[in-house]
Amino acid sequence: MSLRLGFLTHVNSDDGGPATASELYRRTTELFVVAEELGYDSGWVAQHHFASSAGRLPAPLVLLGAIAQHTRTIRLGTAVLLIAVENPVRVAEDAAVLDALSDGRLHLGLGTGGDPRTFTAFGVDPERRREQYAEAVSLLRATLAGRPLPGGGRLEPERPELLDRLWQSTTGAESAARISAEHDGLLLAKAAFRTELPTGQAQLPLVQSYLDGWRGSGPPRIGVSRTVYPAVDRRTAVAQLREGVIDNVDQSVGAGLFPPVTSLDGYLARAHVHAGHPDEVVASLRRDEVVPHASELIVQTHPGRLGHDQTIAALELIATRVAPHLGWRRAEPRRPAVRTGAA
Repeated sequence: MSLRLGFLTHVNSDDGGPATASELYRRTTELFVVAEELGYDSGWVAQHHFASSAGRLPAPLVLLGAIAQHTRTIRLGTAVLLIAVENPVRVAEDAAVLDALSDGRLHLGLGTGGDPRTFTAFGVDPERRREQYAEAVSLLRATLAGRPLPGGGRLEPERPELLDRLWQSTTGAESAARISAEHDGLLLAKAAFRTELPTGQAQLPLVQSYLDGWRGSGPPRIGVSRTVYPAVDRRTAVAQLREGVIDNVDQSVGAGLFPPVTSLDGYLARAHVHAGHPDEVVASLRRDEVVPHASELIVQTHPGRLGHDQTIAALELIATRVAPHLGWRRAEPRRPAVRTGAA
């Protein structure tokens, strides 16, 4: 099975400074255009509500609809959409329209989320989020399949093929087995939380559980997200990631998601942040226990706070000097993408 290459953006201000929503969305569109030109197979956006410090995109399907008009081949993914606080029938309708507009390029990644403020704002009991999530996924699946809804209506436009492009995120092996049984793709986060184990070791049981239970008609789909930042050397890469990483560590430790760490290098190693010269990044990714099982390697620069040009340069280095050494081959030919004129 050949490796696919994707990238993920949290749609936040690149350098940590002020930026309008319009500017952020234009920059994000430009990232997709550039990634398509570089041969990336997919681009993914994360959903965050209420101007979270981690991202500023509450409506991913809306933004992806705009991006679809400026791209031709790159797959468009959500990683992840918080389905538990959404109306699943409306999500199915929006997803169906977007999939039609993009000629079947939508990949719908779903997750529970964990910010209590989000659930409270949408009238969902945070303690019921997993139950609510399961109910929402079930209704979404039934709607996409074209089953009659209360009142007798059915999804229009019909897009049952989206069922083959559903992904779910989890942190538990039991849930990974359930996702496998449902024939959905498995999305793994960039870092494992609430564990003393390094990310790769912590996520390997999930991968094994998913693979053991796979009975789908096609090959299993495992999307592995990792922070990947190649630069001229490791010192430069770490220096450029430093501010964002430290803030992220402080927040995660304060929220009880991450054990205290004694050094920046300690965090980078534990969380499998792959930074340095491209050759060092390749070697580091090869040591990650989960990456060899990936059908899709999804790279991101978060939690680094990088300028827009730095992010684009990283995407280019990954596509030209990192991913090819991991088994990725750019699909040819690629149709030229339409430039947006974004800065």
